[in-house]
Amino acid sequence: MELLRRPIFSLLLLLSLPISFPSISLGSAVQGEDGHREEEFTEELLLKPLPDRKVLAHFHFENTAQRTQSYGRHHHLFPKAISQLVKKFAVREMELSFTQGRWNYESWGGFDPISSSNAKPPGVELWATFDVPPDQVDASWKNLTHSLSGLFCASINFLESSATYSAPEWAFQPASGNLRYGTLPREAVCTENLTPWLKLLPCRDKAGISSLMDRPSIYRGFYHSQRLRLRPAKIIADGADSGIVLEQTLTVVLQPNGFRTKSSHSSENKIPPTWAMSSLLGRKIEGRCVLAKSSNVYLQLERGLVAELNALKENQEFVGTTVLNDDLIENPAFEISVKPDWVLKEVGNLPTGSSSLMYGYSIGKSTDSGPFDLHLTWKSPMVWSCPRPPLHASRFLMGSGNERGAIAISLRSTGLNEGLYGSNKDKESCVLPVNVFQVVPWYIKVYFHTIKVFIDEQRKAVPDVIEKIRVSPSEDKVLPGVMEMVLKLPCGVKSAAMTLEFDKGFLHIDEYPPDANQGFDIPSAIITFPNVEAAMHFNQFSSSDKSPLLSRFREKNPVQSYTEVLLVPLTTPDFSMPYNVITITCTVFALYFGSLLNVLRKRASEEERLLRAKGRSSPLSRLLAKLRRKKEVEPQSSTTSSSLFSSKLVVKIILVAAIAICWQYFG
Repeated sequence: MELLRRPIFSLLLLLSLPISFPSISLGSAVQGEDGHREEEFTEELLLKPLPDRKVLAHFHFENTAQRTQSYGRHHHLFPKAISQLVKKFAVREMELSFTQGRWNYESWGGFDPISSSNAKPPGVELWATFDVPPDQVDASWKNLTHSLSGLFCASINFLESSATYSAPEWAFQPASGNLRYGTLPREAVCTENLTPWLKLLPCRDKAGISSLMDRPSIYRGFYHSQRLRLRPAKIIADGADSGIVLEQTLTVVLQPNGFRTKSSHSSENKIPPTWAMSSLLGRKIEGRCVLAKSSNVYLQLERGLVAELNALKENQEFVGTTVLNDDLIENPAFEISVKPDWVLKEVGNLPTGSSSLMYGYSIGKSTDSGPFDLHLTWKSPMVWSCPRPPLHASRFLMGSGNERGAIAISLRSTGLNEGLYGSNKDKESCVLPVNVFQVVPWYIKVYFHTIKVFIDEQRKAVPDVIEKIRVSPSEDKVLPGVMEMVLKLPCGVKSAAMTLEFDKGFLHIDEYPPDANQGFDIPSAIITFPNVEAAMHFNQFSSSDKSPLLSRFREKNPVQSYTEVLLVPLTTPDFSMPYNVITITCTVFALYFGSLLNVLRKRASEEERLLRAKGRSSPLSRLLAKLRRKKEVEPQSSTTSSSLFSSKLVVKIILVAAIAICWQYFG
């Protein structure tokens, strides 16, 4: 009887553990013995209408963990696979992104925190810094690439070769020691990469904001980029205990389903399409993730859109019909289905003179009455523009043929530099610094001494424009070519261009990819404006004081943009010729050995028996011959058949030998 009570007592003890020890029960944060929170998880979603009638959806998940004694072995919220990578390979900072499509800096902006931090080049981009001695950085990088390749089901292990990664010193942000950077422009992005990324979340895609990540809705967008960022953080105010922050973001640009490509009225073409969160992403938010400390949804109005809405105050058409408040919740341009819980307004020194608005929704409060679904209905035409970087960067190829060419980087003014440095643009001391970081594969032989610089379509001396430069020449099959430089451009510059000449190398036949005729990729160049910061400050309310997304907006990061990926055609052999040679050779050898084996396997006695069987008469024919008193014609002698057989054999052997000799001689 006592043995039967023990299992029941153990079961009751296990069920009472969450009640007795709240630190290990389900909750939004896990607290340690000293009362400080060891782990924390937040989820946020930002929706923003774009000027080209598209909608930006930015998912932001942040997971924080302290470096405790159990760090790397046991976690409640923080993914154990990531903590083990950090601990084993001594990773200090790391960023990994999977991107499909190219960010449109002219239509979607490039001067805000989202475009500067989450607009990534196509394919895979990975950089990491390590807390190891300099002679162990390369080994840690190779081990990290293999681990990430298996974790995210991607070809990141191709970055282990020294010919595919580089070591920037100061032109790439963050510029710190023991940094390695690599890209795979042609890496395809699919659900096999998104599923492991979602498994790192505490609720995965089963509850909360992450449940909106419907695969067909995400991958039919014009642009999507999933990003994973690891960085150190100070959990306690005095900085006694340092921790690590895992930041997961997914940026998607979607087209509303109600978009009308044609309209009978020209004024209706300027009316943005009406959209809902369920129509964009295919789902509604049923409830918050119970493990999340906060779960918020934001609707952001760009500075240009707010300026257009404020201009409606002076329009006589709407006087007396609608009163425009400072929060612009009720306006004649659009209508929101759900009233926001709070409204945030951008503050600070704004370059364009207008501020952005942020409508905030708490998922815990909104889902009490049912699933949360935000509708935005446009009622009047609206035209605005997003803030762009000071200079729009683009890159293209020059020249023709498969022998040599040139790379050109073009910088065109967007007008923002005049607003930032308008009062000092006539002074000689006013300079706009621009950092350029570019990596070229080893088979592109760049001649760095052929740099030519043009300012406002006039050629300038290189020392007058390039303040600082670092060049690492490529080495065949060992190292890529790396160029880092700082350009000092006048504040009132209208256009700037830089060209580099190169020769195209030759590859071994084993080094060509399966689609060699498509061309070879040159990774995107990175253009950074170190003196121009992409930061946004909003007046804080109690519900948004500790919002990780708004905290990232307040960080003073330099404006950064990526150029296009260049496609360079190289001299490619005709891969059909080896196929034809292999096919003909195999055919001739099959005929040769087939005939030879056929001749060698046949026996003379069996051949003679077959000939006698053919020449022998049937019993009926012999009976008729006796009745007619005629002698049956005897079959031919064996000597005749054997001589015939031997002659055929000799002819076959001579014919096969002649074919073999001709093939060896003429082939």
